[in-house]
Amino acid sequence: MKQKPYLTLDDVKRIAAAAEAEAVKNSWAVSIAIVDDGGHLLWLQRLDGAAAISAQIAPAKAHTAALGRRESKVYEDMINQGRVSFLSAPGLSGLLEGGVPVMVDGFCLGAVGVSGVKSSEDAQIARAGVAALG
Repeated sequence: MKQKPYLTLDDVKRIAAAAEAEAVKNSWAVSIAIVDDGGHLLWLQRLDGAAAISAQIAPAKAHTAALGRRESKVYEDMINQGRVSFLSAPGLSGLLEGGVPVMVDGFCLGAVGVSGVKSSEDAQIARAGVAALG
């Protein structure tokens, strides 16, 4: 039987703290979501001043990145390049930049999704969170 790593609560807290620090450093009001490899929510925080809708968008971006095992921007780019039929993909709703998978030794452990500022800035915050794992 094969074994794989998984996100512990300590890992999730470390990711969240690093993502929050990146957002605060830049004065960005965002929501930060962390999901496991099945896209199930492990962490959600909405920083002061973040739009209410961001608390729904961030988990959707994380879910998409975890299930797809790639940044959610890949899907946004695909759609923007004319493959609009991908909008009908079942179970995916966060098809916007800002979802980043957590990959370790070829395994997807989950993902971080951020929403509230420009999509590239959302992704910057999510990558800072993932980088905290080393």
